[in-house]
Formats: sequence, C-alpha cells, structure tokens
Amino acid sequence: MTNECLSNEPKLTFKRLIYEKHDYLAKITINRPDALNCFDYLTLKELAKAYEDVTYDDDIAVLVITGAGDRAFCTGADLKEQTEFTFKRPDNYYKWMYAFIEMHDRLRNIGKPTIARLNGMVVGGGNELNMACDLAIAASHVTIRQVGAARGSVASGGATQWLPLIVGDRRAREILFTCEPISAQKALDWGLVNQVVPKEELDEAVNILAQKLYQKLPGCLRYTKQQLNFWRDFSWGMTIGHARDWLTVHSNAYETKYGLKTFMDKSEIDYAKVRQHHSSEETTWQNSLDNLNCPQCQSMIPDCFKFCGNCGVTLK
Repeated sequence: MTNECLSNEPKLTFKRLIYEKHDYLAKITINRPDALNCFDYLTLKELAKAYEDVTYDDDIAVLVITGAGDRAFCTGADLKEQTEFTFKRPDNYYKWMYAFIEMHDRLRNIGKPTIARLNGMVVGGGNELNMACDLAIAASHVTIRQVGAARGSVASGGATQWLPLIVGDRRAREILFTCEPISAQKALDWGLVNQVVPKEELDEAVNILAQKLYQKLPGCLRYTKQQLNFWRDFSWGMTIGHARDWLTVHSNAYETKYGLKTFMDKSEIDYAKVRQHHSSEETTWQNSLDNLNCPQCQSMIPDCFKFCGNCGVTLK
C-alpha cells in the first residue's frame, strides 16, 4: 500500500494517545498521566490503529513509544476497568484480552524498528509493551516490576515467555515471583534495557538511536527484525490463547477479586488469609468479595444493589 492510497483517508484522531510524525520518526505517547498511562480497552484499540498507520507510512522509518509525564511509561491494565469484568461481566474478559493480543501482534509485525522511551515506572503489561519493542532507553529514575502474583493475576504471555529470553530463566523467576521493582541500572545490567540516561537527556538519547536506525537499509532491517522475532513469536503464539482463556475463566476467582478489592480500597493483602483452607471461613470471605464500595460514602454493599443502603446514592 502506497502513501497515495492512504492520502484520502481521514486524519487519525485519538482520545488516549498523542500521535506525532516528524520526518522519518513517529512517536506514540499514551496520554493518561493521571491513570499512570495504564491500558483500558480504548487505549489498546487506539494503539493498534496507530501501529497500522506506522506500518503503511513509507516515510516513517522508526517508531518511539512512551508515556505522558515523567511518573509512568505504562502501568499495565487499568484496574478500575478490570473490576467491571471481575465483579460484573467476568465472561467478557476475553474481549479485552483479544484487544491486548491484537495490539501486541501489530506492534511486533510493524516491519520497522521500535524504541521504548521509558520515562517513568514500568509495571505489568507496561513491561510487556517495553519488551515488545526492539530497543529501550530508560531514564535513571525508572523502576520496572511485574505485580501479577502479588495482585491476583498471572503475567502469562509476554512476561512469562519473553522475560526468560531477555534476562534469563532465574532472573525472570525472581522478577515474576517476588514482584519487587528493579532499578533502571539493574535493568541495564540484566539486559532489559539498552541504555540508561538522566531524564533530561532521554529525548536526545532516543533521537540519537533513532538516527542510527534510520541510517540502515529498510528492507534488510525489516527482515532482520522478522528473524529476531522468531522465539518471541513462537512462545507467544503457543501460549497467548491459553492465557486469554485462563484469565477469562479466573477473572472472578477469589484471588483476583481479593487483589482488585484491596487495590481499590488501598489496603494491604493478607496473604496468610489467602492460604487458609478452612472452607467455612473461605466461603464467608469469598462471599464478602461480591460486595463493592459505594462511590460516595465508601460503604461496602452487594454489587447487585441499585442504591446504597447507607447514603441512598443511585448506583450505576
């Protein structure tokens, strides 16, 4: 497809992204700084659309992906949106996962080198976005972590398959099991990023790397990328469908409910309680997780209620 074929298409507009093109460089910024640039369904769909545009624009040689502000690159799934699936529509979670998969498939197959500009914390699915890019440059204040095992999810797909390829098996297990943040310097030492610079030098470092990539033969670069993608594509293709279905089936499991509820309540997880096996206690506890907090007075109420029993506010 030529640029002429695309010239009659309407200009792309986005609600969740800032999409810019300058000369040979395209830049996509996830523009949700107040939500730490996390993914909701619309963000995933808009990223996929922007990737498609980058793919077919012959004037673009390099794509840079980043987040707005300097607090977060991307913090993975929007947990407020995830509560909709967990507490109200668990069977629909696969639709969110399909958008997540489509976004990643388009990025890996974009045919051009991609750079993750890590401007802030990189968490969960945000780290999968980082790893899906070919190269990464991080500001020195950046931390990277996976949180699934601590918050009621499984980082199946990108993290469980790609982390061992990039940092090695033992380090991947440490990241995924402990859920502890690693510094930008450790990420550099472990091969999770290519370069670490002070945040005021981040744009210059990204531009220098992009210029180096521009000064290469595009066809040779594209096929080199295709060859390098083999193990990522293989491991992703063999596991991501199972991940989608497992996460859908378990989207309202008690560990997932409990993890999301403590996140929304800003409370600590009682991991000892999770491990209790007394059925009567577990039943009472799990039933309590079918409650939600009133958005006005924060009282715990059953999620089937239309009105809060404490303050009377109408519930959506």
